[in-house]
Amino acid sequence: MRAINEDRFLDRSDKQLWAVADGMGGHQSGELASGLIVEALDALSDVGSGYTRLAGIRQALQRVNLTLINQAGGTGGPIGSTVVTLVIHGSHFACVWAGDSRAYRCRNGDLIRLTTDHSLVQALQDAGALRPEDARTHPKAHVITRAVGHVDPLALDVVTGDVEAGDIFLLCSDGLSGLIDDQEIADILVATAPGAAADRLLELALDRGGRDNVTLVLVRAFSL
Repeated sequence: MRAINEDRFLDRSDKQLWAVADGMGGHQSGELASGLIVEALDALSDVGSGYTRLAGIRQALQRVNLTLINQAGGTGGPIGSTVVTLVIHGSHFACVWAGDSRAYRCRNGDLIRLTTDHSLVQALQDAGALRPEDARTHPKAHVITRAVGHVDPLALDVVTGDVEAGDIFLLCSDGLSGLIDDQEIADILVATAPGAAADRLLELALDRGGRDNVTLVLVRAFSL
């Protein structure tokens, strides 16, 4: 339904690095912000330890954050984007994120959300002022509380864990998670091969109105 797609994604299976970035809707040059994020992550080296690679991701996002803040100073409005990244190193993974783009892991049929939304409705839920089932229809469900390009320094959250053969990771923008609940995502990932599951998730989000751009990346660990 939107004239401009402000989502961007990164698929560097050769580097075991993936990302989804969602430019801030209604703001100037959201597509520029998400594009700069993906370009910066794409340029990262895959050489070094897991800690080195994680530090490189954080540093790259901080550089883009400062660039966007400086550019916004001459435009009269903010330029920003959410981001969620996944890097796998050996038998471990790390997710780094800011905003409400999400990461999930499905293991042996069990889906867990790895990330917590940086959003107004999530803050209200955490405070006990909003029920989870009411979050999706809240009038300010689109308001995020963190983004690349918002403030300096950028506050990033990180979650780490182990990887097992057969694990499926999902990265997505809120164009998907805003229309499909976690149980539906789990059902599709369990019952469908990853390629077909990606198509099904996209189709389902669009069938429900596709109010926003829909971007998703599915990653399956075949062996370690």
